Amino acid sequence: MRIKGLSAALLAALLIAPAAIAGPVNVNTADASTLARELQGVGPAKAAAIIAHREKNGPFHSSEDLVKVKGLGRKLVEQNKANLRFETAKPAG
Repeated sequence: MRIKGLSAALLAALLIAPAAIAGPVNVNTADASTLARELQGVGPAKAAAIIAHREKNGPFHSSEDLVKVKGLGRKLVEQNKANLRFETAKPAG
């Protein structure tokens, strides 16, 4: 019995660990694969839409800007809010 409990605890830790490792994502500098990997509910198509919107309209300043991306709704943005960063890239030099 004790081994089953230990196995269950180990399995739970392994499943939870990737979520704990995921760090804040700067939507102004992250590539599509990073966005898709780190943001819940964002796959390759939505990540590509974020990149396309950023390239066309400039950097995002807040979650309100991110909601303007086609395919992203308030619920999805709110779900990821704690993991979103909006810093702009600093010029080199």
